[in-house]
Amino acid sequence: QAQLVESGGGLVQTGGSLKLACAASDRAFAKYAMGWFRQAPGKEREFVAAINWTGGNKYYADSVKGRFTISRDNAKLTVYLQMSSLKPEDTAVYYCAAERSSSWSLGWKAHEYDYWGQGTQVTVVA
Repeated sequence: QAQLVESGGGLVQTGGSLKLACAASDRAFAKYAMGWFRQAPGKEREFVAAINWTGGNKYYADSVKGRFTISRDNAKLTVYLQMSSLKPEDTAVYYCAAERSSSWSLGWKAHEYDYWGQGTQVTVVA
């Protein structure tokens, strides 16, 4: 069964940086669009960033634009989320997701994604 496993979460101070990684278990993921979502306590899951299978198209939520960077290494079947200038409001469980699509366009709604990881906690303290 295809799996996505996130890593890299942790506790960081305001203004700090973290780099999340999402490793896929199946080579098919190299041709899928990938996304990052997050969910804070008491809130709905929200879109963070997405990248198409070539890495040539990226899309970010306004709340993270300019601070977060999504990238991928298809040879390693891994997607990354570099987070900088972190704020307390970035605190959430971060989820990696895959959409069975090789399209140039990117989805930003959770229901468009077919596979999900278990999540990794990111906590930003003042």
